[in-house]
Amino acid sequence: MDRFVVSCSHSEAYHPDRRHALWLSTMLICCSLAAQAQNTTQRENPSAPFSVRTTHLLGFANARNNSTGTLSVQDDSLQFQQNGKPAANVKIALVRNVLLGAESKQVGGLPMTLGKTGAPFGGGRVVSLFAHKKYDTLTLEYEDADEGVHGAIFQLTKGQGELVKNELIAQGATLSSRQDQSTKESATEAKHENK
Repeated sequence: MDRFVVSCSHSEAYHPDRRHALWLSTMLICCSLAAQAQNTTQRENPSAPFSVRTTHLLGFANARNNSTGTLSVQDDSLQFQQNGKPAANVKIALVRNVLLGAESKQVGGLPMTLGKTGAPFGGGRVVSLFAHKKYDTLTLEYEDADEGVHGAIFQLTKGQGELVKNELIAQGATLSSRQDQSTKESATEAKHENK
């Protein structure tokens, strides 16, 4: 890998440093690992029962906030099962809306922060690019037996939020469009203003 490069304006030779080659190969490996780690938004086996690991942030009755467990679609209900606890569930027919969002969190804690600080020549910025993990947030709007409206928020790994939404739609969840509601509300307001 020792190549002799001579610039037209300089008579000195430039030999690529092994540190630069090591740095470049490390960056290429990191980029290739990141590309392989991306999730697809298709289920592997559509006939198998649907379940994903998730974090329940808040909203489901009988489920602790910020607890991890399994979110699954079984028969006609959506269930959240914590390890060793009874499952909290809601009927899919009572789901009124499913909203998806994205979130990014910095990972690594104090060791990663110290590593970013100690990286020379502004290398901490490059480390910051790889120190974030992306998540999907899934917000459910559902009714209870007394027609009270409730909500629940779940945090899933990137790409799984779309899978849960598609599974709920396939199982018969009726989703209302926020854009349609806002259009109807503005049309009603305009009608009342003209009177």
